[in-house]
Amino acid sequence: MTIDRYGIRSEAELIAAALKLGAGDAGGPLKSEEAKIAGAHSDVTLPTADMGKIEADIQNGLDPLGFIFAELRSPDRRREDGATYTPTVIVKQMMEWAKSKPAPARIVDPGVGSARFLAAAGSAFPDAELVGIDLDPIATLMTRANLNVLGMGKRSKVLLGDFRNFAAKAKGATLYIGNPPYVRHHQISPSWKEWLSREAGLMGLKSSKLSGLHVHFFLATAVRAQPGDYGAFITSAEWLDVNYGALVRSLFVDRLGGTSLTVLEPETQPFPDALTSAAITTFEIGTSDASASVRRIADIKKLKNIGTGKKIARERLATETRWSHLTRTLERPAEGWVELGEICRVHRGTVTGANGVWIAGEHSVGLPDSVLYPSITKAREVLESGGTLKPGHKLRNVIDIPADLDELDSEERKAVVKFLKTARSMGGDKGYVARHRRAWWAVGLRSAAPIISTYMARRAPGFTVNDANARHINIAHGLYPRDAMSDELRDALVNFLQTGVSQQMGRTYAGGLTKFEPREMERLVVPSPELLLEGVGALH
Repeated sequence: MTIDRYGIRSEAELIAAALKLGAGDAGGPLKSEEAKIAGAHSDVTLPTADMGKIEADIQNGLDPLGFIFAELRSPDRRREDGATYTPTVIVKQMMEWAKSKPAPARIVDPGVGSARFLAAAGSAFPDAELVGIDLDPIATLMTRANLNVLGMGKRSKVLLGDFRNFAAKAKGATLYIGNPPYVRHHQISPSWKEWLSREAGLMGLKSSKLSGLHVHFFLATAVRAQPGDYGAFITSAEWLDVNYGALVRSLFVDRLGGTSLTVLEPETQPFPDALTSAAITTFEIGTSDASASVRRIADIKKLKNIGTGKKIARERLATETRWSHLTRTLERPAEGWVELGEICRVHRGTVTGANGVWIAGEHSVGLPDSVLYPSITKAREVLESGGTLKPGHKLRNVIDIPADLDELDSEERKAVVKFLKTARSMGGDKGYVARHRRAWWAVGLRSAAPIISTYMARRAPGFTVNDANARHINIAHGLYPRDAMSDELRDALVNFLQTGVSQQMGRTYAGGLTKFEPREMERLVVPSPELLLEGVGALH
């Protein structure tokens, strides 16, 4: 463990070590909070610390203070602050891209952490001013210490604050580089959400209050940057596809002048504490390039030549609502293999709008069987089915009442009317979904799908033969054959899908969740029906 290597065993000792390495002598005057912390730790003893080893490793390009911090502060706590530290190998390759550009007058890291990016950039560009910004005073003290040991303290400014407030100008080009903090929208104050909406609106763009902090940082960069500035950020890749990421996608196409996207699969571990895909985004303000380069890698050893890849026209990027699929190089299917969509249509299950109302329970006792439909309501019901959902499988019922109550006989209608009073008291008529139905009580379940799959999990999707004739709500997808399908063919297809689909084929979000949208699932390559019946799928 790092703490054993260096002998630093608490955050108090980490702060004391940073002070001994000259944190107070680099990056400009300490802010009051930094000074307060420094004063409180100036007398902390370091009985087991190997300061010589720490200093030597910093000079050799390592980040012992950051490594220690990452071990002392739990991943959950650091995730709350968006403090996810980037592996050195990724920092190095992002810097190789930056070094291919003209030397900047200034380098800005908007979420500096322990200065992994800023220290590497300072070494690459010995004449540039260095600016590191962070909200965590321990991070800024580590940054100051690292820059002092490297002899960069006098040309650096370390700011304890929020990058969105940063407005300093530079004489010459600025390089923006780093790992903007990943903080979910729940932890962002209403005032900053209003800032996002206002600043995006001034550019003629729309924003979402569901945007994470990394979206704010992309926008803040676009607001401050000038023609000739350039940069590289590594973030979670989810903005490529989610609705709130539309703002970043628009900025990439236009205002930021995005030049490349490199998507790193989860197995590369771009963020050691989170199984997620990452995206390295490069941009050059004012670029006139008509296209951008995109690629995807699953082996960290192949992370070289950032900025290269297949060219995608900027006009196409502007019209696509999801970008992940653009980064995949789809090989031509082998002879006899086809896309799943040629065999089956894939539909997500019905949105009830209020599962507590429309999944049967004590509140619905007395409803007739004619409005109760055994349904897949939990992903584990698919995952634990063993590949076949058999008749009699214990499932919950979803209540689906016809829009026209006259379709019911008198006794059924009486029971339904009684239930609807209860449903209304539970708010079943109030939600967005209910208000946009033909009748607020008509859930409108799809017909039973012969094959049902999961589509979001920390694993590959599960598939099951639906012998139980179950319906499904929106926690699952239904696969509906385009042509009549024999039981033998259906079973062979499910057998293939159970083993022939990997997690890497979907989109992985922060936290390791992998998602397959219906159209993405339809693009999966499978043996043709003829090959499946010959047993090819079983041998895959």
